[in-house]
Amino acid sequence: MHITYTLTDESPALATYSFLPIVKAFLSKANIRVVSSDISLSGRIIAEFSESLKEEQKCENALANLGELVKKADANLIKTPNISASIPQLKAAIEELQKKGYMLPNYPDEPKNDEEFQIKSKYQKILGSAVNPVLRQGNSDRRCTKAVKDYAKYNPYRVIPFDPKSKSRVSYMKDGDFFSNEKAILIKDDCLAHIEFISENGTKTILKENLKLEKNELLDATFMSVEKLMRFYEEQIKLCKDENLLFSLHLKATMMKVSDPIIFGYAVRAYFKELFEEFGEEFEKLSINANNGLNELLNKVENSSQKDAILKKYHEILDKSADISMVNSDKGITNLHIPSDVIVDASMPAMLKNGAKLWDKEGKERDANALIPDKTYATIYEAVIEDLHKNGTLNPAKLGSVSNVGLMAKKAQEYGSHDKTFIAPENGTMRIIANGEVLLEHKLNKNDIYRANQAKFDVILNWIDLGIQRQELSGDEAIFWLDEKRANDKIMIELVKNRLKEKGKNIEILAPYEACLKNLELIRAGKNAIAITGNVLRDYLTDLFPILELGTSAKMLSIVPMLNGGAMFETGAGGSAPKQVEQLVEENHLRWDSLGEFLALQASLEFYAQKCKSNKAEVLANCLDEAIGEWLENNKTPSRKVGEDDNRTSHFYLAMYWANHLSRQAQDVELQSFFKDIALEFSSNEEEIRGQFNNAQGVKVDLGGYYKFDDTKAEAIMRPSALFNNIIAKIGQR
Repeated sequence: MHITYTLTDESPALATYSFLPIVKAFLSKANIRVVSSDISLSGRIIAEFSESLKEEQKCENALANLGELVKKADANLIKTPNISASIPQLKAAIEELQKKGYMLPNYPDEPKNDEEFQIKSKYQKILGSAVNPVLRQGNSDRRCTKAVKDYAKYNPYRVIPFDPKSKSRVSYMKDGDFFSNEKAILIKDDCLAHIEFISENGTKTILKENLKLEKNELLDATFMSVEKLMRFYEEQIKLCKDENLLFSLHLKATMMKVSDPIIFGYAVRAYFKELFEEFGEEFEKLSINANNGLNELLNKVENSSQKDAILKKYHEILDKSADISMVNSDKGITNLHIPSDVIVDASMPAMLKNGAKLWDKEGKERDANALIPDKTYATIYEAVIEDLHKNGTLNPAKLGSVSNVGLMAKKAQEYGSHDKTFIAPENGTMRIIANGEVLLEHKLNKNDIYRANQAKFDVILNWIDLGIQRQELSGDEAIFWLDEKRANDKIMIELVKNRLKEKGKNIEILAPYEACLKNLELIRAGKNAIAITGNVLRDYLTDLFPILELGTSAKMLSIVPMLNGGAMFETGAGGSAPKQVEQLVEENHLRWDSLGEFLALQASLEFYAQKCKSNKAEVLANCLDEAIGEWLENNKTPSRKVGEDDNRTSHFYLAMYWANHLSRQAQDVELQSFFKDIALEFSSNEEEIRGQFNNAQGVKVDLGGYYKFDDTKAEAIMRPSALFNNIIAKIGQR
């Protein structure tokens, strides 16, 4: 067995230049091989088009290789956060690679021939959650370790008080959304199905063939009415104007790469309705796609002969309509500029911990109307606001913790639905058919957004059993978050009840709104809870509660026990990687917190020790656990301020504490003897090493790219202490 460490994007990737050499050096003392695998956005693009590149530019398809690895019993993978690319991000990455000499084709928004259709199809594989469905061949077990929780209680983040008079709210569609239109079925026998669309004139189009369905698999399908979506947006814009609330849209145009950019685009069209009505023909000539946001619109308008008139109308609408919440007030970047700028699972918790306020164009905090068009999960954020009104500001120094057991293996539910999401080309009927039998059927109007989802029976049982296991091990109160008013959940509830009965267990089942309120009640009382949820809700909750409790989701331990016996250890995303890269470039200070990587490595070493019966790996794991505790106690979290300890210094301190604990343990004499000298070198040179790190700050640096760093430049920037580098080299050489 070896440990695979992923190379990804933005600040996690920068941190890896510093941290991975330390990992390899320490683990070499237990003869543990660490290999890296590039699944960054640029790496995935290059791999997909390798056959048309120069020989020296080609690379292996690392994601495909990892997809095979995670199916094996000896898989041991540490995964850092990657970009789940929106179309604007993808285009920016392509442009950067082209400037570096990679002969890549442009992304064709509207393919005009077979070649362009083929190019778009390749790029579509890279968009959105391209990585996670491939790697997540197990269900999710995500929780906060005791050391991290204790640290957060003694060092709570700065809380913005919630004003009881707050008018902030969460708004969603009352009908016509995915929630209200959902139908579901439990498959009787293994079969092959297809999805077809029949227009009103009887024309039949097969949209997906060879859809493999297994016995007892849960299949659901639904659609969102575009007519009702537009009506919803128009009503909410008026409400925001009338009540002086910021208009703020919260979607996930990265993971939900087909449906949510379209839903985003309709918001742009609704807010700037007059602009699109008056200049629609010109926008068509400029190939402006509202789904890509205002940023693309404004850039393309620069080339229009009607530029002045368009911009005049644009600013006129901004002045007279509801104020839009801002992503960056200083730069004039609104909530509607780029679809990937506002990602609901990160943006909503950030708003809620900020006194339920967002920022206007002048940079002032104001009450906001958070629009989450689909009701399915919007209610959890509505529940938090209700709880804040009823019980006041949350106090992280006293809160318990909510962990999560999430259904996600084998592309379960929404994240695996991209290949089963379609736009109705005209009025008609969408059907899923197997063996001549109509399994699910929906009548749609033109442009309605349709999607189908699957969840395999063995995956569902594994998820239920994992929830039971976590409840037994922890003793914490567990709740299945399932809504009997939702078609999918109604069937799932029966499966859960049957499994609980088989196991002789009794775990409560509540709809997400009620479950959220119950969990808030528990953690306010200082108790812990386990949320057992479906896939998307898993994703949302593993940001919501950690951000409310810890101030960030980057400090969570995320374990994916694979169905075939391997395991993946994921690190938290943190949510502000682009801003952190910007600060590094401007000031050579990286505030990324690598605690998630530390926790993942420790759990990975424990897993390695157990699988390989390695005493040295066990010692490394135990001493790393103690080092992390000391690192937290001494508050070595990176500072946000230039000139103070940052990500690189935090790695030095972890290495020093790890070496100290290895030199003191008595379980392995060889490791104890070796690290005695290393620990002495670290401690005796502490101030000089720290000075080398901090003295390197305060200047602009060149990474040689954003989506694809220049390795030589990035390594030099992230490893500026020659003294520290020499000690790490000694560990690996001896």
